[in-house]
Amino acid sequence: MCLQLNHTASQRPDPTEPLVNELRQSLDDAIRFCTAESAGLGFLAFERRLWPMLMAFGRLLIALFLASRHRDLDLGAWVACGRYRRRPDAPRTLRTRCGPVRYWRAYLASRKGKQPGVHPLDVELGLTRDGFSPWLIHFVTRLATRMSYAAARRVCVYALGWSPSTAAIEEMTLGLGRQAAPYMKAAPAPQGEGEVLVIEVDGKCTPTATAAELAKRRRKRRAKHDCGCGEGRSCQRHRGQQRRRDRGAKKRRKKGDHSKNGREITLVAMYTLRRGPDGKLHGPINKKVFGSYGGRAKAAKWARRQATKRGFGPGTDKKIEIIVDGAKGLWHRLKKQFPTAEFVVDVRHVQEKLWQAGRAFHKEGTAELASWVKELEDLLFKDKAEDVLERLKELQEQVPQSGPGTKTKRQALAKTIRYIEPRLEMMCYGKLQKQDLVIASGVVEGAARYVVGERMDCAGMRWTVGRAEALLQLRCIELNGDWEPFFDWAHARYVEQMHRGKAVRIMTDKPLNLAKAA
Repeated sequence: MCLQLNHTASQRPDPTEPLVNELRQSLDDAIRFCTAESAGLGFLAFERRLWPMLMAFGRLLIALFLASRHRDLDLGAWVACGRYRRRPDAPRTLRTRCGPVRYWRAYLASRKGKQPGVHPLDVELGLTRDGFSPWLIHFVTRLATRMSYAAARRVCVYALGWSPSTAAIEEMTLGLGRQAAPYMKAAPAPQGEGEVLVIEVDGKCTPTATAAELAKRRRKRRAKHDCGCGEGRSCQRHRGQQRRRDRGAKKRRKKGDHSKNGREITLVAMYTLRRGPDGKLHGPINKKVFGSYGGRAKAAKWARRQATKRGFGPGTDKKIEIIVDGAKGLWHRLKKQFPTAEFVVDVRHVQEKLWQAGRAFHKEGTAELASWVKELEDLLFKDKAEDVLERLKELQEQVPQSGPGTKTKRQALAKTIRYIEPRLEMMCYGKLQKQDLVIASGVVEGAARYVVGERMDCAGMRWTVGRAEALLQLRCIELNGDWEPFFDWAHARYVEQMHRGKAVRIMTDKPLNLAKAA
């Protein structure tokens, strides 16, 4: 199928003819199998034998497409520009949905020694230098946003009959993840917005690998000793026993210590509400979630860009409501970006503080504790947060300076007072309820569970931030329902770069740089 340089176009054999003949033979074989050779087979056995035929037939069709496009490729414009000179055609193996396909492609070397050459067929078809088809990269990276890399590989094997390696899937994710932040900036605004913009912000930590863990992973592996089981090396059971003997006893954690060396992800959930004929605000409309390890300032800037894009710019007179958990650093950064917005402390966090204070005075699970908290909650929902604060201060003054249990009571009250006092202006829950506005951050709390928890906070996982950031942002795009337009946008960028003469490779083993991804 290689095009010979010393032949004219009319003298070259048509590379598609043998493929067409092979396709016809393959189709005849499939028809014969379905009509004659499958007699006596159950449907399960029939499907199992049919699938490899379909994959082989698909590879032939792909090879025919590539050969046809190579045959009809016009290299005149490429050579006429004077930047390239023709070199012998070279074969390439492309891993596709149906499996690996080998094809021939023309190669043009650059006349400038240090500049990369170009494969015009790959440029015309949008094939990067990764060796995988665009659909396959699209499929496996999307799987990786939903499950571990190893699980994504297994699903590929089940669905396609083959799969890229786990390392290759991770490299695709790291490479494609570099396009996530630019896409979020360039993506068009959602349509059909409501008249009230709601922004909920929260944080969640993921387990991060320590320096000692990383050093252990990267060190040279020791040779496995022979335990005498007859296999020439230790079996899994005895290998584990030997590892524990070499390591020694693990240091026990203190009771209640659930530390996982966590690095915080700041999550933002944004949506709008529309007031209906019944006078109530309905939604959420056009909900989008964003998460990043880049810190609270980065999350606040993302929220500002998205709000402006949605029609809630800095000078708007539309209603903007921001619900936070009370963290001062986050609150202050958002205040700079949204000076006219109405800030609300999540009422669940305030209630949690009241329960913590109440447990210092009343036993857990008693009616006295529930009654004590209920009385203060009623004041909160009547816009009397100042009265709540005053009662806590009065109770604090009544606690003796010495005596059994008094220190715990003073500390619990002091902690609750320190939380409520600087946030009084953000606790107008009665007024907000009358306007049917949001008083709790349930949407972003749910996002913390399904965006972060279900994929990145599973047992045994340890992340490095640069690698986790790429996956996190791709997962946000997938769960926001934007995967198809995102991948089409990213693919168009790759094709544009190839047309400019750049050698494009998506896959990389380099972590994402948080500063550049901002």
